[in-house]
Amino acid sequence: LPRDCGVWLSLGGFHERGRDWPTTQRIYNCHALLDPAGHLVAAYRKTHLCDVELEGRVTMKESSFTNPGTEIVPPVSTPAGKLGLSICYDLRFPEISLALRRAGAEILTYPSAFTVPTGSAHWEVLLRARAIESQCYVVAAAQTGKNHERRTSYGHALVVDPWGAVVAQCREGPGLCYAEIDLDYLHRIRREIPVHGHRRPDLYGTVAAAGLAAVP
Repeated sequence: LPRDCGVWLSLGGFHERGRDWPTTQRIYNCHALLDPAGHLVAAYRKTHLCDVELEGRVTMKESSFTNPGTEIVPPVSTPAGKLGLSICYDLRFPEISLALRRAGAEILTYPSAFTVPTGSAHWEVLLRARAIESQCYVVAAAQTGKNHERRTSYGHALVVDPWGAVVAQCREGPGLCYAEIDLDYLHRIRREIPVHGHRRPDLYGTVAAAGLAAVP
């Protein structure tokens, strides 16, 4: 498909058997990036596994059949910009988007299959938050419709710009949306609000309970 169409393809949610399959019997949730020649340029294996239980609505335990990935993949240079790879539940962890931003990412990708309850409540707001805090474009493909008897995916694939504005979005059911990636605009936002240079890594992670006194 990339060769036939002359495009880059970001494809997420593949179940991959790793070298440890004979011993673990668990797959990896893999996001593959292909170039126009059809070559596999990068493969990211999902690091955060979705184990959630919303009483009476959603039960998922991804760790029962999936191994967590062990690394964040460096952003890949593409004609659209430097692309950072994540998957679905990773969206809830800003640490990975900020790590990709520090490594040079200009576009963050989140191929996903959010459930209807979590998607309707959190999908757009989380994607916009990741775009604002990282000052990156966020591109989020999304499965839609009924997966099986117990699972329906929310859909609503969308693109968010570095200001946090939704610039393209699909609605219910299958669809396709287009968005322009304007790197000049991205770098202007980063100059105007230089949060990356204002971060205080010397302070983060240092909060402790040492100042609390015991009550007799």
